[in-house]
Amino acid sequence: MPSANRRVLRIASASGSVTDRRGGFADLARNEDVDFIVGDWMSEYNMTMRGGSKVNNNSLSSEFEECFLESIEPALDALAANKIKVAVNAGASDTEKLYHALSEMVKNKGLDLKIAWVGGDEVLDVVQAAIKSGESFRSLTTGKNISEWGHEPIYAQCYLGCWGIVEAFNAGADIVLCGRVADASPSIACAAYTYKWQRDDLSQLAHVFVAGHFLECSTYVTGGNFSGFKSLPGKSLNLSFPILEIESDGTFVITKQSGRDGMVTIDTCKAQLLYEIQGPYYYNSDVVADLTNIKIESVGQDRVKVTNVGFTKPPPTTKVGITAKGGFQAEVHYFACGLDIEEKAALLERQVRNALDISRYHTLKFRINGSCPSNPSNQDAATVDFRIFAQAKEESALSASNFLRPCTDVIMQSYPGATFAVDARQALPKPYYEYWVALLPQSSVKHEVHIPFTEKTVAVAPPTDTEEFLYAQPTYETSNSVAMGSWGPTTVAPIGYVVHARSGDKGSDANVGFFVRNTDEWDWLRSILTVQQVQKMLGDDFEGSPIMRFELPNIQAVHFLLKDHLDRGVASSSTYDVLGKNVAEYLRCKHVEIPKKFLERGRI
Repeated sequence: MPSANRRVLRIASASGSVTDRRGGFADLARNEDVDFIVGDWMSEYNMTMRGGSKVNNNSLSSEFEECFLESIEPALDALAANKIKVAVNAGASDTEKLYHALSEMVKNKGLDLKIAWVGGDEVLDVVQAAIKSGESFRSLTTGKNISEWGHEPIYAQCYLGCWGIVEAFNAGADIVLCGRVADASPSIACAAYTYKWQRDDLSQLAHVFVAGHFLECSTYVTGGNFSGFKSLPGKSLNLSFPILEIESDGTFVITKQSGRDGMVTIDTCKAQLLYEIQGPYYYNSDVVADLTNIKIESVGQDRVKVTNVGFTKPPPTTKVGITAKGGFQAEVHYFACGLDIEEKAALLERQVRNALDISRYHTLKFRINGSCPSNPSNQDAATVDFRIFAQAKEESALSASNFLRPCTDVIMQSYPGATFAVDARQALPKPYYEYWVALLPQSSVKHEVHIPFTEKTVAVAPPTDTEEFLYAQPTYETSNSVAMGSWGPTTVAPIGYVVHARSGDKGSDANVGFFVRNTDEWDWLRSILTVQQVQKMLGDDFEGSPIMRFELPNIQAVHFLLKDHLDRGVASSSTYDVLGKNVAEYLRCKHVEIPKKFLERGRI
């Protein structure tokens, strides 16, 4: 139960993904002194998959995230007893149906919990009308107009802000369900409701927007997905979920559950800050946070304070994700071992291309995944995956007779040791979706909150005092770079020996941020990490798309935005790294000149 003597607002996160651990909600509700629990079950992937499934099933299916119900059900008694309020992104494409399912669950438990739900995020009709009237829906990743896409939209969902949630809390709601509000909006709403902030309290809103960014991926800020994972205490079997402590001015401390694994340090917080941002200006429907001069400092064990977040007015637009049927995809895997891997792959590709009718595929990729080390210690270590990935408009192009059999029937004439994966389930055609990310005027969105326990629906007005969205954020090389010899002798080694990094995706864009452990390493990092250096480090993966660069000097970080790097994004990508999370780890293994005295401090 929230402490009567505590003056600071405390918000916990119980989920950062549809695949997060289910037990966080109940654990937090039963054992932590918090006012609110938030959680995010949404991503670009389930926006497309849930939306596509809703269309395919003529709205007869239930396209909300059922695992949210699995998470909250064991927590309901404690939420009611401890008077903890909840705001979550879990409704996906059927928030009203989620409301009815949760209401029935609460009723069956005999609890008095008031539930509201936010709507207006499903905007296919708005998008279709705008396209007919000539709206270009310029892609945020490629810059192209939607008329160049070549696909027919079947579903569209936009990102709503916090004020619908605030209205629900003001009306007395205990639980607010959202379909697609921005990831940080539940946290912003909890603070805005508690401290009675208004739309023009931009400094407070910007700080808590960033606070919500720290929470939105749950345990990413307590040690998950952290390049310094080897320094985590304990066995990392049950990482703590994070908790925010927010002051009335919006500044905040990040901490964590007690009695669980993981840690909150300056470095875990830097890593999460750099995750999935697009530049120094971080956009939300209700405020823009300027990250340029942000400060992050330790204020105790597992306690990190964040201040000095800048702000500008919100944009008149919000982001919209548009889904279309892309066709079908399938893949076949071969394995090779030992010597001459590239030559073996080339022979297989030549034979398979000859056997296929390649004119039927708009995507056909042959990739070598892995490599055989010198003098390997066992056969598995020497084994490499050959992946044949195809996409086609017509399902028949990927039938067993037209794709799987031609791929496997060459085996008897192929490379020495040729072996295909006997589990061929991925080799059969399955539908996939294309995803287009653009902007939509907030004024065209019917943002509303449904409050059944008052029998009211409240319309939420868009912002009126706004500044236009910047398609091109500031990008620049460092000033006053320092010569490499300034730190004494150097050696060539993987940059990740001394540099942390975190990467992620937004549509087909990938972002990656690098930061150092020690202040005296900052001049070296900013001097060596130029755009040209990152192009070189990307190697064969750099195909000429723009790379944007900016610095966060107070946290000794350099950030890069790799435009259109991820082959259309998670729903349709032909790569293994569909979410861009391994871009950072790939770049950390690339060799650069490193001052020996930095290496002598020990590897990350």
